[in-house]
Amino acid sequence: MSYGIPSAEPSAQVPVCPRHPDRPSYVRCQRCGRPACPDCQRAAAVGFQCVDCVNEAKRTTPEVRTVYGGAVATGKPRVTFGIIAACVVLYVLQWVVPNDAVYQTLGFANIYAEPRYGEFEPWRMLTAAFLHSQGFILHIVLNMYMLWAFGQALEPLLGRIRFLALYLISAIGGSVGYLLLTPLYEPGRPLYGVVGASGAIFGLFGAMLLVQRHRGGETRQLWVLIAINGVIGFLIPQIAWQAHLGGLVAGGLCAAVLAYTPRGPRQGILQAAGLAGVLVLLALAAWIRVSV
Repeated sequence: MSYGIPSAEPSAQVPVCPRHPDRPSYVRCQRCGRPACPDCQRAAAVGFQCVDCVNEAKRTTPEVRTVYGGAVATGKPRVTFGIIAACVVLYVLQWVVPNDAVYQTLGFANIYAEPRYGEFEPWRMLTAAFLHSQGFILHIVLNMYMLWAFGQALEPLLGRIRFLALYLISAIGGSVGYLLLTPLYEPGRPLYGVVGASGAIFGLFGAMLLVQRHRGGETRQLWVLIAINGVIGFLIPQIAWQAHLGGLVAGGLCAAVLAYTPRGPRQGILQAAGLAGVLVLLALAAWIRVSV
């Protein structure tokens, strides 16, 4: 008599991740129901979704934008913190690198904008805004505090890219203001350079003032702040009030472009063209100054 051995039932098929077929995946996407391995899981309001469904949702969901056309920037003001970090790193390098090499490479003085003296390095008009005085530590402390305070307000309102453009153009505007309102370099005359984010900070002052007016907000405290900082520039030696004024004007022009461009599908293009126009205006003013 033979005894048969009962055959085992066929095992159920092990679910695998569609993007990684070699990985068993027992967690399923809450949206499409497909298995998703840990690398392809994305936390959702309930459970997990696969990376494909998350990407599809991003493509089909309209991007939320601020009234000034920028993408809504949630969380920490990354651009503001990034600028602060760059200034702090360069300030440390100013102390560490010998022979004042950081200032010699990135600082701005009128001679660097004048081809007649064999120097034409216009990028210094921007890079100088990331350096600060080594003889007065409050220079960088106060500037970074103001950048932190106004950046937290303007960056989410304008959007990261627009805020960055505003800051950089204001920094250039500060250098152009210094170039326009100080005597041009002549051989034998002492050469004074300009460093610091003050011009760009004044650009944020001007931008906040215009944005507040555009939104119907209170501007009295801003006027007082601008007046106090403006007067300080005249009372304390070695403060370039010319850069403050240049940054203020450049920041105001940039904010006017961002605030008063009509909303619509072409808003971003028109704003980019307007900001480029401000930059061209600054470049033209500097070129005329050094060409006369």
